[in-house]
Amino acid sequence: MLKLEKKGRVGVITLDRPPANSYYYDFLKEISAAVKDYTADDEVKVILLNSSSEKFFCAGADIKIFSANTVEQNAEMVIAAREVTASITESKKIVIAAIKGHILGGGLEMAMACDIRLAAEGGYLVGLPEVKLGLMPGNGGTPRMIDLLGASRAMELLVSGNNIDPQKAYDFGLFNQLYPMAEFDAKVDEYVTELSQGAGEAMAAIKKYVQNHKGMSKEEALDYETECVKSLYGTHDAVEGFQAFVEKRKPQYK
Repeated sequence: MLKLEKKGRVGVITLDRPPANSYYYDFLKEISAAVKDYTADDEVKVILLNSSSEKFFCAGADIKIFSANTVEQNAEMVIAAREVTASITESKKIVIAAIKGHILGGGLEMAMACDIRLAAEGGYLVGLPEVKLGLMPGNGGTPRMIDLLGASRAMELLVSGNNIDPQKAYDFGLFNQLYPMAEFDAKVDEYVTELSQGAGEAMAAIKKYVQNHKGMSKEEALDYETECVKSLYGTHDAVEGFQAFVEKRKPQYK
């Protein structure tokens, strides 16, 4: 259900469960295992999560399986979905979602857990429709949408369950970049390749800071930033970065 490959320093995870990459327990366990494997791989700096489908990134939970499950089985599936998003947020690697098809429910929750979302222009749908099933997002969709869009826009989308198009998702701040569909694959490859040449330890420290600073006072946030940057001064990447600057050459980060 997954295609895995390494392209230089990029670990690629391609969702491959036609027709819509809808997930269930075993599929979720595969995804979290793949993220953890790439996280443990010292050669990988960036993890790219994409889809083999031209039409779907991920439609979320497989409703046929979900509706046939027992309550206990569905509870296990929710835990497995949480493990996927946890593996993404806890990874020291930068995790990027590449989106060019419908992304709904748990699929959008998975992408919102990623550090960066690159998207293609098009007429596909983006949304969290759980309220239309008498539910609400249960895998981080609510707090992450509030963080990314702000409370007012998040509230409207969450209580209506209505979908938006990629342009509006980009305008709202849900997507970081929006590329023409014809250029999408090349633009994504260029983006992740360039990022994978960066200072991995510094990127990991920045990711940790962004995740942990919320709720701190301004003084606490400043002190935490100082603590984080101090941990980098003696690293190979910092030494190499300064040396490359002095020698007017491109740094060779580990």
